[in-house]
Amino acid sequence: MIFLRKPRFLVAVTLCLCLSGFTASAATYIDALGRAVDIPPSPQRIVSLAPNITETLFALGLDSEVVGVTMDSTLPQAVKDLPRVGGLASLSLERIIALEPDCIIATADGNPKETVLQLARAGFPVYVIHPGDLDGMLQMILDLGEITGRRERAEQLVSSLRRRIDAVVAGTAGREKPRVFFQISYDPLITVGRGTFHDRLIEMAGGINIFGDSPVRYPRVSLEMVIFGEPDVIIYASMAPEEKHESAVLKRWKKWSSVPAVASGRIYCIDADIIHQPAPSVVMGLEILADLLHRGRRGEDGDHVVPHGQVGEARETPDESPYVQKGEPKFHD
Repeated sequence: MIFLRKPRFLVAVTLCLCLSGFTASAATYIDALGRAVDIPPSPQRIVSLAPNITETLFALGLDSEVVGVTMDSTLPQAVKDLPRVGGLASLSLERIIALEPDCIIATADGNPKETVLQLARAGFPVYVIHPGDLDGMLQMILDLGEITGRRERAEQLVSSLRRRIDAVVAGTAGREKPRVFFQISYDPLITVGRGTFHDRLIEMAGGINIFGDSPVRYPRVSLEMVIFGEPDVIIYASMAPEEKHESAVLKRWKKWSSVPAVASGRIYCIDADIIHQPAPSVVMGLEILADLLHRGRRGEDGDHVVPHGQVGEARETPDESPYVQKGEPKFHD
C-alpha cells in the first residue's frame, strides 16, 4: 500500500520560516520514492510521521532532535511527552508547520499522500521511507542514520540486530515446523497472507503460516478455515485496545477444542507494538515468536525465555516481559 488517500482540504498558513536556509548547506538524498530531498547536516528539529520512524530515531540517539511524533507513537517510553502531529493517516499540517521542522520523515505505508506532498511543496525537507521486510527495515535504519548524521550508530545497531536475526534462523533450523495461525483481529477474523511482514517473521522463526498461500495480504477468514488448517500454535496480536485482553481471546477460542493449539494450550498474545512495526523492536518480536513456536530452543526450562531490554540488546528475563502473555490458558466462563 503506497499512501492512504485523503480528501483535499485547504490550510491557511503563513510560513514565517526561512525555507531557503534548508538548502544552504544541505546534502541531497534519494528517498524510497526515488525523490531527491535536500536535508541539512545533522538536522536539529525532526518530525516523525510514523511510530516505526519514531522508535528508530530514538534508537539512533536522536532523543533531543525529535520535536514531534504521531499519536500512535508509543515506543520508547520517552516519546510520551512529545508534541503530537495527528495520527498516522490523519496528520495535521498546522501542527507540523508550527514545530518549524528542518527535517520531516514520512512513510509510504500509511501517511496521506496529499499531506506529504503539501509539506514538500511548501519547501520542507520530507524524506519518505518504505521498509517492506526485515532487510528493508535494516536498510531504513542505515538510511535514517545517514540523513541525520548518525551513520556510525546506525551501522552498530544494524550489526547487532543482524546477529540476533541470524541467531534465530540458525537456532530454529532443522527443527520441526509448527503450523501457525497468526491472528490480528477477532471480529472480523483477520490473519496474514503471503508476502506480508508477518508471514516472513513466521518463516524466519521456524514456523508455517497456515494462510501463507493466500494471495490476499490480510485475508478475512472463517473459523471453519482455521479449524481445517489445524494450527499447532495461535499467535494473537491485535492493534485494537478492546481486543488485547488475554482472557477474552482465550474465552473465544475455548469451545474449539478440536484445534490442536487450543487442545495443547498454545495460544499466546503478543504486544502489537513489537510485532507489527518494521522497527528495531521487531527483532525482539521475532525472538519471542521463535521461543513460542519452539519451546526450549535455547535450553531454558518452561515454555520460553522472553528477550527484554533496550533495542539492539537481548536480555533473557523469563516471565517478566510486558510484551507477551504466556503459559497454559486459564479459560473463563
